[in-house]
Amino acid sequence: MQVTETNAEGLRRELKIVIDARDLTDRMAARLDRLSSTMQMPGFRRGRVPKTLLKQRYGKALMGEVLEETVSTSSQAAIAERSLRLASQPRVEIKEFNEGKDLEYTLAFEVMPEFDVGDLAKLQIERLVAEPGDKDIGDAIDRLTSAQRKFGPAADGYEAKKGDLLTMDFVGTVDGVEFEGGKAEGARVELGQNQFIPGFEDQLIGAKVNEPRTLTVTFPSDYSVRFLAGREATFSVTVKTIAIPEDAKMDDDLAKALGLENVDAVRAAVKEQLAKDFGAVSRRRMKRAVLDKLADMHGFDVPPGLVEAEFGAIWGEVDAARKRGQHEPGDENKSEDELKEQYRTLATRRVRLGLVLAEVGRRNNIAVSSEEIERSISQQAMRFPGQEKSIYAYFRNNPQAVETLRGPILEDKVIDFIIEMAKVTDRTVTTEDLMDESDEAIGAESAESDKGEGKAKKKAKAKKDE
Repeated sequence: MQVTETNAEGLRRELKIVIDARDLTDRMAARLDRLSSTMQMPGFRRGRVPKTLLKQRYGKALMGEVLEETVSTSSQAAIAERSLRLASQPRVEIKEFNEGKDLEYTLAFEVMPEFDVGDLAKLQIERLVAEPGDKDIGDAIDRLTSAQRKFGPAADGYEAKKGDLLTMDFVGTVDGVEFEGGKAEGARVELGQNQFIPGFEDQLIGAKVNEPRTLTVTFPSDYSVRFLAGREATFSVTVKTIAIPEDAKMDDDLAKALGLENVDAVRAAVKEQLAKDFGAVSRRRMKRAVLDKLADMHGFDVPPGLVEAEFGAIWGEVDAARKRGQHEPGDENKSEDELKEQYRTLATRRVRLGLVLAEVGRRNNIAVSSEEIERSISQQAMRFPGQEKSIYAYFRNNPQAVETLRGPILEDKVIDFIIEMAKVTDRTVTTEDLMDESDEAIGAESAESDKGEGKAKKKAKAKKDE
């Protein structure tokens, strides 16, 4: 076998591989030997069929198998000999082959970049710390109490007030034409919860059952459905029922109904849950900070094929959303070329971060155990009560689906490892500061997943864009 490197531009490689004709002849002879030992044909005993006859009848198929086997083994040998780490599936192109002559083919692929992950111990990461205060706990208990409220039917002629629960039918129009998602029957709304677009709920205050009412609202300028963004719409609404909330307060009886002993136990449970929630937010922000630091540390070239694959996945979602009239905030006035450049930059960042995290994991023997996979599958199953068996069966029969779980688990383990290595400084902040994530850059989160850049949002509807 002769191997010549014909292209070494950037991370792209191309090898010209020549296989001696004698090697192919020997492989073909071996195939014929195996076939003749078992083959039986009319007029010949088993194992006595002439090889010339076998070659005449099966030679083309056998040569195809020989070529496939030869290309596979010689390609692997050429790559292993050069200790190359491939970033893409090799592309094979047979340049020349005639039986009895040498086989010549090219092997084109991309290799993983060589880079230094850096001294992780020198990373300086800030961890935001917030303790649940009396106001946080009180607000959470109020929400919990409110969620347990019961509603009773309103009297005839009652006018709806803030806090009432309404069911209604409505039809929305823009310039007299109905629009997709602007019609519903039996929709529920608790007035004052701001579930619908601004102004919608306010105009229902004072409404009566079966009294037609016309509402005029303006969709937000950054509404995800471009056709509706900033436009005035008219809704014809008929309230079907009005339910009045009954007074509710947190007391020992309600605490027992929630499975706790008394109000103090509720307060303790709420405080504990808030602490967990705050910790999760802090960890998420710290993870994003780690990824930002890693992105700043590394600027190496990434395999174009990986970037194209990532960009293709992102753009597929973005383009599908755009065709439905939906867009990400800030994207509505950009041209397609500008958007493609923006999301290609995001794709490059994700690929580079993914390679850095993978390299940290590889060098430090970080892996995902079968127990962790099983735990993740169980968590997925819990999201679909009553369908647990089908969820387990789905993952059991789809190895590719299991791999979609492995990636995020491995990423989190690597991030945890980096945080353990880094210099972490705690900074105490208010609850508001902890929850304010508005200053964080697009794409600064997971290297494998995102907050929704380019993902399709809910279809247009009277409810506000969430």
